[in-house]
Amino acid sequence: MVTNEAVDVLLVEDNPSDAELTIRTLKKHNLANHLEWVKDGEAALNFLFHRGEYTDFPNSLPRLVLLDLRLPKVDGMEVLAQIRANPATENLPVVVLTSSKEEKDLIAAYKLKVNSFIIKPIAFDEFAQTVAQMGLYWLLVNQVHPDIRGAP
Repeated sequence: MVTNEAVDVLLVEDNPSDAELTIRTLKKHNLANHLEWVKDGEAALNFLFHRGEYTDFPNSLPRLVLLDLRLPKVDGMEVLAQIRANPATENLPVVVLTSSKEEKDLIAAYKLKVNSFIIKPIAFDEFAQTVAQMGLYWLLVNQVHPDIRGAP
């Protein structure tokens, strides 16, 4: 869903059901007015670094990246590593939202300076509540680094 408006949330999720529930929950709480959903890690990197179909996209960064780990093309850890390796995106808030309960994933994500690591609850209501709480904090309470709206 390529739009010409600045984006508040970049949702990187290959599972359509999880993406739909996340988007619906954020919209219910008026937190998804400017959301971009991409289905793989390559598209996420293209979005963030203005490549491919995003070349002409507004030259700003989202306020938050919601990142799944198990993604096609480029996995979530590599996306996170590239975000942190680039001075233009190194301060971008990234929240891993994953079904992985593996401690090695948790440790690896924090080594790459993820801002938060959330395991997706299996139950629908718990998942929706978790997304709502996470969205309210990261989009309404948290103060973003001044460079976030800068050009990569």
